[in-house]
Amino acid sequence: MWLQQDIQLLPRARGFHLVTDDIADALPCLQECRMGLLHVQLMHTSASLTLNENADPDVRHDMDAFLRDRIPGDLPFFRHTLEGPDDMPAHIAASLLGTQLTLAVRHGRLALGTWQGIWLGEHRDQGGSRRLIATLNGE
Repeated sequence: MWLQQDIQLLPRARGFHLVTDDIADALPCLQECRMGLLHVQLMHTSASLTLNENADPDVRHDMDAFLRDRIPGDLPFFRHTLEGPDDMPAHIAASLLGTQLTLAVRHGRLALGTWQGIWLGEHRDQGGSRRLIATLNGE
């Protein structure tokens, strides 16, 4: 089985957001897959995808606080500033964390660890909706 589908995520505030259910709910075909791989690619350069803690929201808060501290928007050597002080830091965070994930699918579900969830890292103050391309391959 090969399937490719666009997924539109609603706009979210700057920070990290669990989107595991958004992705799984948009792909009812997952239920038909006994085993396979799901590749999810974020089609933006100022947001990220990562796999991390799904239970304690403090982890998402702390990750955002860490990145804001390490990549502030007021660094004097940034040249790419026309889109605002949050834009260049957003590009850096997206490159560091990545914009794609490949996840195992087992028995019709994403094969995630007990405490794992898919995070959208929104690195802009007003990033808007985000588009993903999900490609499922399996049997």
